[in-house]
Amino acid sequence: MTLVGHYDTETTENTRLVRSPHGRLEFLRTQELVRRAIPATGQRVLDVGGATGVHARWLAADGHSVHVVDPVATHVAEAAGVEGGTAEIGDARALTWPDNSADVVLLMGPLYHLTESGDRQRALAEARRVLRPGGILFAAAISRYLSALESGTNGQLTEQVSPAVRAVIDTGGYDGHVGFVPAHFHTADELRDELETAGLSGISEYGVEGPAWPALDVAGIEEFDARVDAALRCARLVEQDPLLINASAHFLAVALT
Repeated sequence: MTLVGHYDTETTENTRLVRSPHGRLEFLRTQELVRRAIPATGQRVLDVGGATGVHARWLAADGHSVHVVDPVATHVAEAAGVEGGTAEIGDARALTWPDNSADVVLLMGPLYHLTESGDRQRALAEARRVLRPGGILFAAAISRYLSALESGTNGQLTEQVSPAVRAVIDTGGYDGHVGFVPAHFHTADELRDELETAGLSGISEYGVEGPAWPALDVAGIEEFDARVDAALRCARLVEQDPLLINASAHFLAVALT
């Protein structure tokens, strides 16, 4: 199934970051890391691959002007309803915004949905093009170790699944073996290399969820409130630790033009 076809039939995108414990943790940490890096209000934000506007909503509520670009028409229709935001159908590799026109660009999905290295480089080049000098890019990626940590913790790492998990660790090529569409999973070093190749500077990388996220999922949603503060503290303690950053489900790179 194509990416657009998947999301045309996927009805839970709007709740992806609230329906599971690790999704809730990801959402809280993403908000925390973005807010830490940008001015409190008044930024022109281009949310590329912004889906239904999950991040656009809170950014607009913070007082930023947010424009969502997404290839899925149903996503764009919903994102267009975000108060203080706008939306259009588009492609991360060919943005319609002019040069030097955004203060902030979010790439929260394109770098794992674009499975070819050349396509990821085109998306990064476009993000750099539309950012003003001194603008900030946020680029998210999925860790190559997500499948191993998730399936090894929830009991689903069977002998049959193990070769596919080994393959994604070795190559980054994810085949959909624990759900989701085929994608590219990164290491933290690989993500940094791609941003450097694109000419971005001042790069900082963060493990988003930290190493406690699989335990949150096993504990269940009913235990989330009791455990989330400890998980957040754990994530902050090791967010840039080179020995533990790959244990997060996602990375967030922050870079400057």
